[in-house]
Amino acid sequence: MSDADTLAVYAARAEAYSAIHHGRVAQDRLAAFIASLPAGGTALDLGCGPGWAAAGMAAAGLCVTALDACPEMAAAARARYGIKVEVAGFADLQAEAAFDGIWAHFSLLHAPRAALPAHLAAIARALRPGGVFAVAMKQGDGEARDRLGRFYTYVTPKGFRAELERAGLTVEAEETEPGTGFDGSPFASLYLLARRAG
Repeated sequence: MSDADTLAVYAARAEAYSAIHHGRVAQDRLAAFIASLPAGGTALDLGCGPGWAAAGMAAAGLCVTALDACPEMAAAARARYGIKVEVAGFADLQAEAAFDGIWAHFSLLHAPRAALPAHLAAIARALRPGGVFAVAMKQGDGEARDRLGRFYTYVTPKGFRAELERAGLTVEAEETEPGTGFDGSPFASLYLLARRAG
């Protein structure tokens, strides 16, 4: 994520955002993601935000790398959970076959649509053979800003599944769920579990 307005929103609201309770659905998704990885395996929280998922992975015994493009959000994650967070964006992901799992929970949706193929290809390369990718997006069409000024790329289930498959990832599970954004707007989420070929 490199959109200056989006980063500014998160910078100004990092503390408030870090206090959000992410709910049973998100917690269940995280638990299932952790269970899909080998014990003591490696995981990347890509766009970790306030760090709740990275902290959960670490508590489960995974070796976790956490990245976020917003320095203030990274600082909030370190302060709340005591985890190490590197300030880096999606385009900084250069690892190859380094992770058993990658978690991008409502983070990759801030990337421009034109950048998604390159980001997904980098994610596929960063996974080990058989590695798992968990991603949550918002459903819809086009690109837009929310009431706070954050930039979003919206996706359809069929279209985003095709994007993942073009990147070399096979979708194994799909969930949709209504939600309410940080700006108070309702949305429909799309959550997919995909796997790199072994």
